[in-house]
Formats: sequence, structure tokens, C-alpha cells
Amino acid sequence: MTNLKTALITGASSGLGAEFARQLAAQGCDLVLTARRRTRLEALAHELESSFPITVDILVADLATAEGLHTVAERIRGLPSLNLLVNNAGFGTNGRFFQVDPGKHAAMLQVHVNATVLLSHAALPGMIARRQGGIINVASMAGLIPIRSVLYGTTKAFMVNFSEALQAELRGKGIKVQALCPGFTYTEFHETPEYTGFNRRKIPRPLWLSSEQVVRESLAHLERRAVICIPGVQYKIIGVIARNNLSGYFVRKIGARLFHK
Repeated sequence: MTNLKTALITGASSGLGAEFARQLAAQGCDLVLTARRRTRLEALAHELESSFPITVDILVADLATAEGLHTVAERIRGLPSLNLLVNNAGFGTNGRFFQVDPGKHAAMLQVHVNATVLLSHAALPGMIARRQGGIINVASMAGLIPIRSVLYGTTKAFMVNFSEALQAELRGKGIKVQALCPGFTYTEFHETPEYTGFNRRKIPRPLWLSSEQVVRESLAHLERRAVICIPGVQYKIIGVIARNNLSGYFVRKIGARLFHK
């Protein structure tokens, strides 16, 4: 997608969100970065404005709360030149469904489902009026393959289906919707308190992707017609099998053992 002017990125303080910010800044795109951690956002904004001729605004908000979601949605409605929304904020849990605190489940539904829907809804009127724009919903391979992390996979599957349905509705309006489905990626994702006890060494090294590769492939994919973007050849193969219901038992076994991301 060419001629990007302004992008808003959620969950921008680390991981894929920060990498989206860096690569978009290198393309000359002005940014609005939102996350919970002010210090991280301020440091990233300073880094990018010092390196590129762009403007970076930060917005501290917690999308797990109604107030935080409302704040970000209102900011989106007030951006006349917004032409890329990256719904990246998210988190996982490392435990069986019945063992996880119900409050964590509620927060995950709020961040992965409600925020994705409501922020997209806030962004679309302006994009439709300008007949230009893009929405990247950061889902996961877990949205394509049944996994042990029940609600995580379920909410990511929602993001994939939502993206496909929304793109179908927006056909011919100049707007591109993408469901980004990375596999295991080197970020802080598995270092959060929710993933206490997670051992990266149990995952074969060839299955790990860099955040740079994931974002690079995502942004390049915006130029293509397909909604689903699966970075990495190894995951593309698994994705084709999963999406075409080939060797279903084999895929489910892989998911049960590996994709508890």
C-alpha cells in the first residue's frame, strides 16, 4: 500500500507494534502510537523523530478498559489523514481454559474482539470518504489451527473471519483489510507474567520468526488481494494445509503441541 500518510498503531510500546512503527517511520509515515506504558512510548517516539522527518504522537490508553477504548476511538475519529490502522494490541495466557482467571478471559475478549471491531468502525468512515486506507488486524497462526490456549485461538480466529468479511463488504471502496497470522515470533510476548514457565527451547528454532520479517511481509502484503498474510515459508505451508482441511488430524496434533502462543 503506497502513499501512507498517517498510521495509528495499538500495542506500540514493544514487539510487533514497535516494529510496525519503525518500518512505517522509515517510509515517511506520521504515527500515533498507543499503549499502556508511557515511558516506552516516549522513548520510541524520541527514537523515531530523531531518525526520520516525521511526527509521532503518543496516546497512553488501556484497551482492556471501556475508557481506554473510547479514548483511542475518539482519537481515530479526529485524524483527518489516517490511512492505516494497525490493531496490534493483545496478550496470551499460558494455562488450561478452566484454570485461567475469568478476568483475564474478559480482558482478552475486550482487547482482541471489542477493540478490533470498534477501532475499525471508528476508522472506516474517513477512509471510505477518501477512498483510501488500510486496516491490519494482527491475528495469529493460532487463529487458523486449534490450540491449547482456547480463548486466545478463538479470539484470533474471530479476527481472521472479521477481516475476511469486512474486506468483502468494502470491495471497490479503495480499502485493504489484512489478517496478519504470524507463528512464533521473537518478541516480549512470551516473557510476560501470563507466560511464566514457558520454555522457548521446546519450540524448534526453524519455527521462530523475527519481528522484522513479520512486519516487512505484512506491509508488502497490503499491495496484494488476499486478506490473510502468513509470514514465513514454513508457516505458509502449514497455513495452506489448515485452510484447505488437508490432513486435519495431523494439523490438530501440531496445534495442540506447538501453537499455544
